[in-house]
Amino acid sequence: MTTKKGIVIVCNLDTRGEDIVFVKQLIANRGHEPILLDFSMEEPPPFPGDIRTEDVAARGGLSIEVVREKYRSDRDTATNNQIRGAAAIVQDLLAEGRVHGIIGIGGGTATLVATSIMKQLPFGMPKLMASPMAAHPAYIDKYVGTRDITMHHTVLDIVKMNPLLKAQIINAVGAICGMVEMTQGTKIIFDKPCVAISSFGFGEMAVQTAIGMLEEAGFTPIVCHAQGKGDRAMEEMIRDGAFHGVLDICTGGIMEHLFKGNRDPGPDRLMAAVETGIPMVLAPCGLDILSYGGRADMLERTKDRVQYVQDALRVQVRTTADELRQAADVIAERLNRAKGPWTFLIPLKGWSSLDKEGRPIFDPVADAAFVARLKEKLEDPARVNEVPLHLYTPEFARVAVDEFVRLHAASKAKSPETAET
Repeated sequence: MTTKKGIVIVCNLDTRGEDIVFVKQLIANRGHEPILLDFSMEEPPPFPGDIRTEDVAARGGLSIEVVREKYRSDRDTATNNQIRGAAAIVQDLLAEGRVHGIIGIGGGTATLVATSIMKQLPFGMPKLMASPMAAHPAYIDKYVGTRDITMHHTVLDIVKMNPLLKAQIINAVGAICGMVEMTQGTKIIFDKPCVAISSFGFGEMAVQTAIGMLEEAGFTPIVCHAQGKGDRAMEEMIRDGAFHGVLDICTGGIMEHLFKGNRDPGPDRLMAAVETGIPMVLAPCGLDILSYGGRADMLERTKDRVQYVQDALRVQVRTTADELRQAADVIAERLNRAKGPWTFLIPLKGWSSLDKEGRPIFDPVADAAFVARLKEKLEDPARVNEVPLHLYTPEFARVAVDEFVRLHAASKAKSPETAET
């Protein structure tokens, strides 16, 4: 028998009515409690939500009359007010134990409002947005970012019920109901210290081997895909206290941000571990290449370099010695500010599966330029450890894990929790 769960439905009833009634009915028929949250900003809705738009507006700080006026002249202010009010109300419901999942239904504005609320909810809580905007490349980063939000592409706009739209709504409601019925909830318990590992395909052998080694050493490894969003999420989770250390094998995001690559994680790469002081072992995987797939301008600009074509969307361009020196400057500046222990491992036989002797990407002279500049700029260059191995090997994974275990043990011995009082 299904245990009754509370599911918040975020929508703007002034432009949608029949469709949302159908959503609410489907959820109730499944045995759950639908909580209809209306954030309408344009007109009075045809019927009130369980949480009325007047209450959402007031909780955001403005009256609904002001919101409607702003909607016509200053839409951003009106929208932000409704996001603020709705998010606060949902947080109250969450504290009361009434919310177990959330679904948004609608177009561009509804998607922005609903996903903005979802971003403020705990990791692991079911979150689903049903929208024709779900596949829009210009907006999807704004909607989802680094959060665990499921996007359901309705293809059709959520306007006036019809047989095709009905099929999509049923699927979306089935998804959120299935999620709340199957979820383990937001209280995720770890019985061992968690270690983040940055990873992507060209460093995968080292990462996969390191996972088992970390487990044997008494840690829970959590792999974060360093494709831009994954390493940015890793940084956020470090700040949230999720990890006790990081095996940062794939640091290429530094290079991607500096030179506008496809895997850009933003300007703060490394800074979470630097500022929180968790132990970190770093390696240069990904600094040897820039991802310019699908970017005709950048591929033309770098046409005189070695370019490794994986497919139409993924083309890796070899980095130059000058680019690597610039990356070394940034990395050194950040590591010089680190509050905790760190080691930067340099595998002398190559930094990725592409960067090895006999392959076109291999450029030991450029790699050496990075190492020289890194040592020059670091306050403690002895923390750079050059090893006569290739990164894409189990042997390198062994060195990296052993060094992490050493740093973690030393850090734990110095921590206030373990110090003699």
